[in-house]
Amino acid sequence: MTFLIIAILVVLAMLGLPLFIALAGGSLLATFNAGLDPALLIVELNRLASSPYLAAIPLFTLAGVVLAAGGAPERMIQLFNAIVGWLPGGMAAVAIASCAFFTAFSGASGVTILALGGLMFPMLLHAGYSERLNLGLLTTSGSLGLLFPPSIAILLYGIVASVSIDELFLSGIVPGILLMLILGVYCLFIGARTSVPRHKFSWINLGRAAREAIWDILLPIGVIVGIFGGFLTITEASACTAVYVLVLEVIIHREIQPGKHLLPILSDTTVLVGSILIILSVAMGLTNLLIDAQVPMTILGWMQEHVDSQLQFLLLLNIFLLVVGAMMDIFSATVVVVPLILPIALRYGVDPVHLGIIFLANLEIGYSTPPVGINLFIASQRFGRPVLSLFRAALPFLGLMLIWLALVTYIPAISLWWRG
Repeated sequence: MTFLIIAILVVLAMLGLPLFIALAGGSLLATFNAGLDPALLIVELNRLASSPYLAAIPLFTLAGVVLAAGGAPERMIQLFNAIVGWLPGGMAAVAIASCAFFTAFSGASGVTILALGGLMFPMLLHAGYSERLNLGLLTTSGSLGLLFPPSIAILLYGIVASVSIDELFLSGIVPGILLMLILGVYCLFIGARTSVPRHKFSWINLGRAAREAIWDILLPIGVIVGIFGGFLTITEASACTAVYVLVLEVIIHREIQPGKHLLPILSDTTVLVGSILIILSVAMGLTNLLIDAQVPMTILGWMQEHVDSQLQFLLLLNIFLLVVGAMMDIFSATVVVVPLILPIALRYGVDPVHLGIIFLANLEIGYSTPPVGINLFIASQRFGRPVLSLFRAALPFLGLMLIWLALVTYIPAISLWWRG
């Protein structure tokens, strides 16, 4: 009977049942079979509720939604186009930089694809890039900014793993820039090989774009200086960011009218934050049960018997996380998987901060990998193309991202550069 119920939950989840319902059903079934009080499922929520970083999630999410609703995407495209658009493959580099910047603040690749995809796709086509390259680039670029501060994915990992978020923010900068450089060089190569037309560099256009985007440029600078300079905590930085973008879009650029746009913006923010918190609540309860059942220790015992080195462990970890990333969204995977792999990684001498970057890098790739790669489905909706064709278009970029993943995994200094 238990197996039948589990099978039904899995099938319903694959058919579109919200994941938190499937997780909650599995958790209740586990407590019933173990003869435990279902109240145990919410014990772990006390640690979540008392986390000083929890308030940062809705505030940074609000900032991202406000930027998406305002004119930030257009201003960023104009600025990056003025800076690198004159290079061979420059317009593709514009897409990479714009998507990375926007995802870091929106916290969701789907928002980036929806906000920037419609702008960048016709621009890339007009610039002479093939449709297949454009689709692959925009599909994978939607998740490029997940390692940059103030990424919500990093915040969530830090809360779940009880790791310093300041250190995670520092550790994500170099790997994130490295990935952008790898993809950018590939696009420059494609642009040079296919003789894509380029515009001339213009100081006048650069100055005009910089004036338009100056307040947007100051935002990430202010966040980084405020946090790492010791002037602001993570939560204070999130509050300042939310106020800043509201002032920017409502008063300075006047792209948002409070009476007309503010209610839909708050509604979108509530949906995004609510989905994260609901997944957190049910997934943490399930995780607590798995830990009580000594599932991590069972896995560790098996690995100690069959895995002889840290290198082998990291290889198996990447394979496992790539599968997880292809099956679960990043928020569910963080809450469910991190508590299971963290004690095992510590046993093999993997730094928890380095583990966080490895984990998020795998999930970043998983965003564009079937069967549940969210980027593929959102891009399919945005561009009107089948999921399979988008996956084929994304393959060259995914191959480069796998090379990047290997570098980040096996060269810890890329992530832990700030330790000297």
